[in-house]
Amino acid sequence: MREAEAITPFRISISEAALDDLRERLARTRWPESETVDGWTQGAPLEQVRALCDYWRTGYDWRRCEAQLNGYDQFRTVIDGLGIHFLHIRSPEPDALPLIMTHGWPGSVIEFLKVIGPLTDPVAHGGRPDQAFHLVLPSLPGYGFSDRPDRAGWTVERIAAAWIELMRRLGYDRYVAQGGDWGAGVTAVIGRLAPPACAAIHLNVALTEPTGALLENLTPAEEAAIADRDAFYHRGSGYAAIQGTRPQTIGYALADSPAAQAAWIYEKFQAWTDCNGAPETILTRDEMLDDISLYWLTGTGASSARLYWESMTTAFVPQPIAMPIGISIFPRELFRSSRRWADALYPNIIHWNELPRGGHFAAFEQPGLFVDELRACFLSIR
Repeated sequence: MREAEAITPFRISISEAALDDLRERLARTRWPESETVDGWTQGAPLEQVRALCDYWRTGYDWRRCEAQLNGYDQFRTVIDGLGIHFLHIRSPEPDALPLIMTHGWPGSVIEFLKVIGPLTDPVAHGGRPDQAFHLVLPSLPGYGFSDRPDRAGWTVERIAAAWIELMRRLGYDRYVAQGGDWGAGVTAVIGRLAPPACAAIHLNVALTEPTGALLENLTPAEEAAIADRDAFYHRGSGYAAIQGTRPQTIGYALADSPAAQAAWIYEKFQAWTDCNGAPETILTRDEMLDDISLYWLTGTGASSARLYWESMTTAFVPQPIAMPIGISIFPRELFRSSRRWADALYPNIIHWNELPRGGHFAAFEQPGLFVDELRACFLSIR
């Protein structure tokens, strides 16, 4: 391997001073007055955000999360001039299928921690040897322990090309790819580029937009999907408009105030999980704070938001994909496709399933169902 392609072991080591600073900032938070309505319709409620931040300051243990991440092999490598952080967990099964999975916003590699064991070592988790995967879990540019781009241009297309290079650099001549949210955008580009080494992809959000004849004779499920999509555009997409147009401006709050960073993400866990309005019923406070802390401690509130500025208008535009593709539809996903909408774009669907529960953070919320979906999807191309 050429020196420029070096892959370097990486270990997380957040300073105690950074953790002290976090607690001090939380203690000095200047809180707004309470919302003037009940519930979450004006945003994350004061009482619940204060409770979350109080726990973050007095009860949460980042070192536990740090140790968990450091329990897996982590690396960094420079691709296209940018340092990329990734977890690389090889299965004990020699014939395991390599799989690169990409997270989104406000997610991170932490979303996948619950599925690493079952995917890489299925026998130890009630599965079969022929269901095993070697996992590659990169952090998006500007997220986590990947570098923050210092100039424009890191679009989903560029990220997809970097991931293809990463898999080549790791020596994988045949692999599959998976993603949701921004990860779906990146993975869809991999599907369109169709590198010879990539055998198939899987998405847990189908990038479809019904038009013309596809809007005729709608089923009740299709009508509900369109209604939910429209409600999201009208009442839930303000964060995307801000991050897609003024990421630098919101970045000042996210870089300076841990309470702002917490509320910015906590609201999405409430709105986007299948939790019946109570995120703590599906994710623990520690799990949510693991993800929130990763954003805060790496100072990536602004840099992660810039991906919206780079690619919001192009990443999710429906485009045909000829490569074998699997799609899993979780009932609380923001955008849900019907099979006929997907068939219009994807002529080679190898797996389709509509799940009974789960939302936008599929692997985080429903790890068992997520694992089953990936095993079923890629069975036919092993």
